[in-house]
Amino acid sequence: MFPTSNGMEPEILNKVKELEAKIEKIYISVEKTRKYFQWTFIATIVFFILPLIVIAVILPSLMDSITSVYGGV
Repeated sequence: MFPTSNGMEPEILNKVKELEAKIEKIYISVEKTRKYFQWTFIATIVFFILPLIVIAVILPSLMDSITSVYGGV
């Protein structure tokens, strides 16, 4: 196939194997980071966005109750 000069082929194969191992480690790290960001996003939704929606739904009825108690003062 390709001409080999001075036994460079085994060196190249070793370098390719090293690079594959490094890429695998990078992939694992990226997946951990992705999961971290995913759970951060879910926590943001649960602890910030959902309470805002609940407040927006409950606040009008709460204000109506308060104003009816005080007679519309």
